[in-house]
Amino acid sequence: MTILRSMRNFSAMNIVASILLFVTAIAAAIIANSPLAPAYQEFLSHELHFRIGSFNLLSHGGQNLTMIEFINDGLMTVFFLLVGLEIKRELLVGELSSFRKAVLPFIAACGGMLIPVLIYSFICTPYTPEGQGLAIPMATDIAFSLGVLSLLGKRVPLSLKIFLTAFAVVDDIGGILVIAVFYSSHVAYGYLLVAALLFVLLYFIGKHGATNKLFFLIIGVIIWYLFLQSGIHSTIAGVLFAFIIPAKPQLHVGKYIERIRRIINTFPTMEGNSIVLTNEQIAKLKQVESASDRVISPLQSLEDNLHGAVNYIILPLFAFVNAGVVFSGGGEVMGKVSIAVALGLLCGKFLGIYFFTWLAIKSRLTPMPEGMNWKNIAGVSLLGGIGFTVSLFIANLSFGSTYPILLNQAKFGVLSGTVLAGALGYIVLYLVLPKKK
Repeated sequence: MTILRSMRNFSAMNIVASILLFVTAIAAAIIANSPLAPAYQEFLSHELHFRIGSFNLLSHGGQNLTMIEFINDGLMTVFFLLVGLEIKRELLVGELSSFRKAVLPFIAACGGMLIPVLIYSFICTPYTPEGQGLAIPMATDIAFSLGVLSLLGKRVPLSLKIFLTAFAVVDDIGGILVIAVFYSSHVAYGYLLVAALLFVLLYFIGKHGATNKLFFLIIGVIIWYLFLQSGIHSTIAGVLFAFIIPAKPQLHVGKYIERIRRIINTFPTMEGNSIVLTNEQIAKLKQVESASDRVISPLQSLEDNLHGAVNYIILPLFAFVNAGVVFSGGGEVMGKVSIAVALGLLCGKFLGIYFFTWLAIKSRLTPMPEGMNWKNIAGVSLLGGIGFTVSLFIANLSFGSTYPILLNQAKFGVLSGTVLAGALGYIVLYLVLPKKK
């Protein structure tokens, strides 16, 4: 019952987070085309300072970070830290922990990355300004797509949720590799060397059982700053940082249960109806609290702690500063880039995921998972075209302030492709899934 309740809570969180993300994106587009547009642009370009003497932590190459740069390069590092933690968990004990489990979502994700890129390159010639956005339609937004899937409630078979989650995680790995390889320039190896030494230090400290989150956080901020100065995109620091967070708890669950039972058996009884605990009772409860903290691994604890902040603060802020598509005043929205991105997300993701899944199963490389069929695979393949967060992120890296018109087109393509893919995916699944659980 506890597991089912946790799954229901997670589904509810995805739905609320998806709605909040969608609302903030719409709000950004409305404000960007309203009389508030100058104030909106001023907010995006406002410089930030976090000074210690003459040193400003929020700076890059001697220039202070603006609000949009801080959100995209700073707060989004926390998002990618969470993504890294999820990837690590899936590789250790989840749906990517063995070849048998990983083969189908891996093949599906490869198709879901390759076909959108081919469609984009067919419309926008590579090695041109438009061609720089080649990787924009590659991504699948895990939270958004699972949020749409959760709207169908208990009608969705567990295997379908697992399949969507797993191939979206592989998509994230592909997106991270693209960001690391193609969106880094003028690498300053001195900064990277210091960051590498800090990574090694944290790894060995974690190996010896240290799990102090504040210590890890302080070193993590230093590593983020070093990556920011190095030329390697700072969000990669978040992913790498996730992989040195210890995944092994300090206290085995069996020993934890024995210790809790022993504490309960020796817990002092209350005298009368007093609501005030004695010092001895408080000491016993602190022992329970300490043991409970040690039985949860730092990886799982940090992942759990970050979900709320990422889903309800960081991603809505990211959507608000990046989804402001301008429809007038020089804000051209229809062009090669918008068409290529929208078709890549809507058609490319669907064709790639569905066709590569069909190839994997028909070639008997992997069996059809129980509870899945070609109709609901078609629906979930459409949901794979919900690329919102990472697609907008790559769009900013591709065009930034150098090509503002192309960036505006890319934003429109991401928003339109995501909305169409999400709506069509929901409709298909609503029609093909069984009417009852």
